[in-house]
Amino acid sequence: ALWTKSCTMLAAVIQRGPRLAARSAPAPLGTLVGRTRTMFTFETLPDEVSMVRDMSRQFAEAELYPAAGDIDAQHKFPEKIVKKLADLGLLGIVVPEENGGAGMSTMAYAVSLEEISRGCASTGVIMSANNSLYCAPVLKYATEEQKEEWLTPFAKGEKLGCFGLSEPGNGSDAGAASTTAVEDGPDHFFLNGTKAWITNAHEASAAIVFATTDKSKKHKGISAFLVPCDAPGFSLGAKEDKLGIRGSSTANLILDNVRVPRANLLGKPGEGFKIAMTTLDGGRIGIAAQALGIAQASLDVATKYAAERTAFGAPISSLYAIQLKLSKMACAIEGARLLNWRAAAMKDAGEDFTKEAAMAKLVASEAATMCAHQCIQVLGGMGYVTDMPAERFYRDARITEIYEGTSEVQHLVIAGKLLKEAAKADIPMPAAPKKLH
Repeated sequence: ALWTKSCTMLAAVIQRGPRLAARSAPAPLGTLVGRTRTMFTFETLPDEVSMVRDMSRQFAEAELYPAAGDIDAQHKFPEKIVKKLADLGLLGIVVPEENGGAGMSTMAYAVSLEEISRGCASTGVIMSANNSLYCAPVLKYATEEQKEEWLTPFAKGEKLGCFGLSEPGNGSDAGAASTTAVEDGPDHFFLNGTKAWITNAHEASAAIVFATTDKSKKHKGISAFLVPCDAPGFSLGAKEDKLGIRGSSTANLILDNVRVPRANLLGKPGEGFKIAMTTLDGGRIGIAAQALGIAQASLDVATKYAAERTAFGAPISSLYAIQLKLSKMACAIEGARLLNWRAAAMKDAGEDFTKEAAMAKLVASEAATMCAHQCIQVLGGMGYVTDMPAERFYRDARITEIYEGTSEVQHLVIAGKLLKEAAKADIPMPAAPKKLH
């Protein structure tokens, strides 16, 4: 019955048609503030977004809550659950309907992914990688002919995609790609190299691979390619044995003379670095949503346990030390959530959201780690064993401060944008007090 209700809710949203795109972001109450800051405030989520949020929450509580512990313990890819996500349209949520997606907004994506991640962070990152790292750049940069082959089946969830940017030797230095693409006549390239830490590697049917086509141009000589994972010379490394998000596969992509048609170039030659950076901007909204889901789950468990656990003749929720922890967790979550909603609203409005997405990802990921840590503290010994999910929340939270740009990189992005804005804005300085004689 719940499954039928969820599908009915999704159908109701999609049938709203073109109005969804126009109304999917919360209407801003404030707009431009000063010369360097854009402020969005929210009264409530639009009806369509609220329906998607409710549907995702019901799905998480019915399907993910019972399964998340086993998915983690068994390092098991949740194939049946991912198929249900596809049936709900959540694997191509922002892709237009004509390209196989649900035609929803970034805001709908953010609230949906938070609820899915609240139920299971592994499922959340599978959903995030397919939406943010694969479908989004293909939607933005592919030709119409390419979209038919490389987008539609992935937005429908018939196939999964992955994003091959990181390498064993470059980490946060995305411009130092050692993977090469050498021309083989006028119509093909040979790709050679290794990509590391690739989410969905073992389940993906295609990868966006970034390779250097002109070393003399440095980062402007990187190009992006759409590569089928069954191509001759394409192989996978062993699955990484990770601390958290164990239900998603993470592995190397190994390219040994993989011959790719020139028609598989995504965007123009030399645009690869730009494609990667704009993709990561949007991806950070997804990771912030995943982090928020982990943080909210931590608060939920800590609050319930504190109300039920008795010590010194009363529930531990009556102790100030416990109340302080719960209050700090709630404040951190609400602040991070509003930052992420602002970034999503700005993206939907077509504004530059790079700084805001970095802020949301930074604050939400740090909130996730803090909340998971405090959840363990509230539970005490029970927080340290697998009988309760607190220890899983902590293990899952840690990665959110690392992938799609470490916290340190987010600070660089934010500060860089602030300094550029300040240079353009000619901000007046307050006058010094007059000297008294």
